[in-house]
Amino acid sequence: VRGQRRTGRLGPDDRKGSEAEDKIEKDGGASDSECKADTGVPEVPPPADDTPEVLNKALSGLSSRWKNWWVRGILTLAMIAFFFLIIYLGPMVLMMIVLCVQIKCFHEIITIGYSVYHSYHLPWFRTLSWYFLLCVNYFFYGETVTDYFFTLVQREEPLRILSKYHRFISFALYLSGFCMFVLSLVKKHYRLQFYMFGWTHVTLLIVVTQSHLIIHNLFEGMIWFIVPISCVICNDIMAYMFGFFFGRTPLIKLSPKKTWEGFIGGFFSTVVFGILFSYLMAGYRYFVCPVEFSNDSNSFTVDCEPSELFQLQDYTLPSTTVKLYPFQIHSIALSAFASIVGPFGGFFASGFKRAFKIKDFANTIPGHGGIMDRFDCQYLMATFVNVYIASFIRGPNPTKVIQQLLALRPDQQLHIYNSLKAHLTERGLLDGFLEPLLK
Repeated sequence: VRGQRRTGRLGPDDRKGSEAEDKIEKDGGASDSECKADTGVPEVPPPADDTPEVLNKALSGLSSRWKNWWVRGILTLAMIAFFFLIIYLGPMVLMMIVLCVQIKCFHEIITIGYSVYHSYHLPWFRTLSWYFLLCVNYFFYGETVTDYFFTLVQREEPLRILSKYHRFISFALYLSGFCMFVLSLVKKHYRLQFYMFGWTHVTLLIVVTQSHLIIHNLFEGMIWFIVPISCVICNDIMAYMFGFFFGRTPLIKLSPKKTWEGFIGGFFSTVVFGILFSYLMAGYRYFVCPVEFSNDSNSFTVDCEPSELFQLQDYTLPSTTVKLYPFQIHSIALSAFASIVGPFGGFFASGFKRAFKIKDFANTIPGHGGIMDRFDCQYLMATFVNVYIASFIRGPNPTKVIQQLLALRPDQQLHIYNSLKAHLTERGLLDGFLEPLLK
């Protein structure tokens, strides 16, 4: 519109837009100078090639296609080895790794926003972004600790006080950040500042919220953390392999390199992998038991009597009978989601990157891009697993109910005891239970 205004040629729609802008300016709204300040978004510069010099020299004789194949392959094996190492170190280390990954993903997305609008020098943008990250993490981690480690919280006086007023403290922290944002608003940059306020909150929703769902899945049993993540990794690798060697038919315009051959090959490979990998892990208590806090040992433990979900059962097929863990049946749903719906997390990320004309979120991992490039599908998968557990797996937990009852005052405990006793007596359950004991 401004370009056409300078040449003196305005169409009907342009004249309407010009009149609207003049009206806004007359009414004391955003002036034309403010509109200029809010437009002309610069592109984010692409990350530089950070492939290690050793690999560059070793693969110098290969074409760029095969060089990328080897770089991705070597770094993938290194990441898988690191993944097995942190599994060996236990659930608490896994939780800390999830937190580190979350912070790095948040940093990559916020850095893109900062690079896009850097020329306007928006006040307090980075400080407020990280402050909101702190507030949201305080809220989610506090909720998680209270929910899963209630006995530990009740035993320690400071933790008990923080738990009691946790939501109020979280709200007060967020409200302080909100007021800081309002006070930081600067004339001529209002629109951009609200863009970035929305950018930060959407990033928190996508990255922080879903990373805490990963932690919830982990506390239900490490198998609910490892198998879904491994299925996404398997699908990513196999889809790349099938697409690299057999890919001919484009799958989606957002990702031109994705092919139907890779998509279908990745699906069948992931389903088979999920069934076999689940069978391997379901036999170990270390992987199937929930993470709990033991008052006796004063530490976090992973030990229990496995539920029926992780006990071998006979399944009759048309021509034979096989022994399977019921979890293997659930693993089919997990692997199917990882290979059919999970890639849409990657397509979403591809659309985001195309919107800002960048290849990767960062250049943290040579051949792979940033951490967010590796976890775009994982966050979507984590949300599905959490919903799946809540819908089809998790039932009432008597242990948590007892823990909450023990935290009540004695008169409240007696009231609940008398109410429960009257209810069981009325249904005839209490007499039927006591009669064998009296004999």
